[in-house]
Amino acid sequence: MQFFPIFLRSEGARIVVSGGGETALAKLRLLLKTRARIAVHAAEADPKILDWQAEGRLSWVARPVEAADLEGARLVYAATDDAAEDARVAGLARAAGVLFNIVDNREDSAFITPAMVDRDPVVVAIGTEGAAPVLARKIKAGLEAWLPAGLGARVRAANAFRPEAEALPQGRARRGFWAAVFDGALDGRAPEPLDRLLEAHKAARPAVGEVLFVGAGPGDPDDLTMRARRALDRADVVIHDRLVPAPILELARREAEIVEAGKTGFGPSTPQEGINRLIVGRAAEGLVVVRLKAGDPSVFGRLDEEIEACEAAGIAWSVVPGLTAASAAAASLGQSLTRRGRNSELRVLTGHDVNGLADHDWATLARPGAVAAIYMGKRAARFIQGRLMMHGAEAATPVSVVENAGRPGERILAATLGTLATEIASAGLTGPAVILLGLAPRAAARSLPLLQEAAR
Repeated sequence: MQFFPIFLRSEGARIVVSGGGETALAKLRLLLKTRARIAVHAAEADPKILDWQAEGRLSWVARPVEAADLEGARLVYAATDDAAEDARVAGLARAAGVLFNIVDNREDSAFITPAMVDRDPVVVAIGTEGAAPVLARKIKAGLEAWLPAGLGARVRAANAFRPEAEALPQGRARRGFWAAVFDGALDGRAPEPLDRLLEAHKAARPAVGEVLFVGAGPGDPDDLTMRARRALDRADVVIHDRLVPAPILELARREAEIVEAGKTGFGPSTPQEGINRLIVGRAAEGLVVVRLKAGDPSVFGRLDEEIEACEAAGIAWSVVPGLTAASAAAASLGQSLTRRGRNSELRVLTGHDVNGLADHDWATLARPGAVAAIYMGKRAARFIQGRLMMHGAEAATPVSVVENAGRPGERILAATLGTLATEIASAGLTGPAVILLGLAPRAAARSLPLLQEAAR
C-alpha cells in the first residue's frame, strides 16, 4: 500500500482549507460532518462559505494561507485550482510538519481522502490510491444501497447500552449478544428491544465448545469456501498448520487467538498428542476452535485422530472441506485429473509416511495412462522413480511437479519419469510440492507423442 488507511480524530482539531471555489466547497461538505475547527483562506469566497461562517460552522480569512496560519493545524487542503498556489501552500504545510492534500494531485499529496459511506458512527472508507476513482464510486454506490439509513441510530443505541451488556460473561456469551443485537440490521428488519434481548441471553445456557476442522485450500484466500470464511469469523481459537499462509490467517476474527501447531516433513513438528490435547482443551473451555489445515482436512491431515480425540472428550465437531492441492496443481497445468479413455481411476498417495518412504501398488501405478497425485514426495522422488521403472513404467511417462500450487510463487516443473529425480534436485524447491504422475502441462502435453516415440 502506498497510502495507509486510518481514522483521524477530528474533534477540536484545526483543519485549514486553502481556496474558496467549487473545489474547496466539495471538501468542506465532507469536513463539516466532523467536529473539527475549520478555517478557510481565500481572497474571495463562495456565498455558501459565507453562510456557513454566519452559522458558526467555520471561519473565513479573506487572504491566502501564510506560514503562521498552519501552527497547530492537523490537516491542510490545497484546493484553489491554481497549481502554483496549491504547491506553495503544500510547501508551507510540509515545512510545518502538517499533513496536506492537494486536491486531484495524488502524487504530490501527503494524504488522500477516500470515498466515504456515512452512517455515523458507522463510516466506510473506500480507496483505490487514486488509481480507479470510478471504481471507488461504484463500490460506494453499492454500499450506500446495502447499508440502511437507520444503521447509525442502531449502533448509537447499542453503544449506550454497553454498561448493561457487561452483566454477561466476557467472551463468547457477550459476543453472541452483540451478534444478536445487529442480526437483521442490514436487511431492514425491526430491531428487538435491547433490554429484552439481554434478558434472553442472561437466561441462556452456558456456551458449549465445538471444533471445526476447516480446509484452508492450497493457500490463496480466494480459494477458501464460504463455509471456511464463516468458520474463521466465528473462531475463538485458530490452531493452524505451518503451511497455512498469513493472508488466510488474517481473515480470522481479530480477537481470535492464533496458534501454530504444525508438522514439517523431516523437520521440527508438534507431537500429534499435543495437538489433540490443545484442540480438546480449548473446546472444553466453551470456545469455538477452528483446526485449520492446508488443503482439505481429509487428505493426509490426520483428521481421524483429531476427530477421535474430540469424540472421546464428548466435544462436538464438524468438517468444512477445502480445495486439495492436487486439484489446484492440475488446474495450473490446464489438465483434468481424470479423462475418458485415459484413466478411470485417480490415486492420491504420500511419498513418505510414519515408517519412512511409503510403499504402494507400483505395478498398477506403472500402467500406461495411470494418474496419481503424490503429496510429500520431493525427498522420495528417486525412490518413486526407481520403483515405477522397476515395475515397467516408461521413462518418457510425463510427470509434473507443482510447487506452491495456487499461491503466489507457484512454479511448475515439466519432467518425465526418467528425469524426475534430477529435475527436483536441480530446481531447489523450498515450498510444498505435488507430483502429478501421468500429467504434463497442457502446452508440454502436445509434444508428448514425440517423446514417447523417441523412447521406443
